[in-house]
Amino acid sequence: MQGNAPAMSDTDRTEIGRKVRAASTSFYGAMRILPSQQREAIYSVYAFCRAVDDIADDETASTDDRRRDLKRWRMDIEKLFSGVPDQPVTRALAAPVERFGLNKQDFIDVIDGMELDAAGPIVAPDAETLAVYCDRVASAVGRLCVCIFGEPGANGLAVAKHLGMALQLTNILRDVAEDAAIGRLYLPQEVLSRHGIEGADAASVMRQPGYAAAWRDVAGQAAAEFERAEAALAACNRRRMRAARIMLEVYKRNLQRMRALSDGELADPAVGKRLVGKAEKILIALRHGLV
Repeated sequence: MQGNAPAMSDTDRTEIGRKVRAASTSFYGAMRILPSQQREAIYSVYAFCRAVDDIADDETASTDDRRRDLKRWRMDIEKLFSGVPDQPVTRALAAPVERFGLNKQDFIDVIDGMELDAAGPIVAPDAETLAVYCDRVASAVGRLCVCIFGEPGANGLAVAKHLGMALQLTNILRDVAEDAAIGRLYLPQEVLSRHGIEGADAASVMRQPGYAAAWRDVAGQAAAEFERAEAALAACNRRRMRAARIMLEVYKRNLQRMRALSDGELADPAVGKRLVGKAEKILIALRHGLV
């Protein structure tokens, strides 16, 4: 990217802040603790991720339309890194790209991940495909974030890799029933087969006897990724990575509480998952943000 980045307008700043607050209370709460330049940079990255995710999740649009819209975002990223951003989100990203050395490939990886969803429902992918998907839709975002936090080296990238995987697997485990309602199933085929689950009908998986064991198998993988992320975090500057720690603590608690459910509760889509609420998130942010 060449030249001086254009300043983000007050209108763009207000709109991006509104989108972040509306879309993710966990993310918004964790990132509020950052200094203003880092906070605005992270919010701009999130606004980009939200925009491409909304395209991939738009069930009213055809596959061709979703691919066309994601292709347009590829062009927008090319314009951003050529120094001529021409829409609100990429204008907001221009200064962070220069200031924090954000990598164009990480933005492209996020779009690649969304294209996997946009191409049609993902149903019981093999483990390698799931790992690639998680890297693109989560760890790539983490790689952008750790650059903004000020930990772009090997330890920060390890946090991005393992925490991204942990967060995405936790989301997958939380949303099995919701995803099944739209024909998606992210639990890997190898795990389903290992626990005697047959067929590729997402809605039927939760009704099969081996479902709880398969769910717990993937939950164990998520827990291992949290452990790896914590080890990497311990090697980073604690203050710089406060926001990452807050996200880890919130999602790790969510995973622990879901794992504490009975097998019957796990298989019942009507059962609440007893996740971390707003007040507890505030306490976690206070505990880990004031260092």
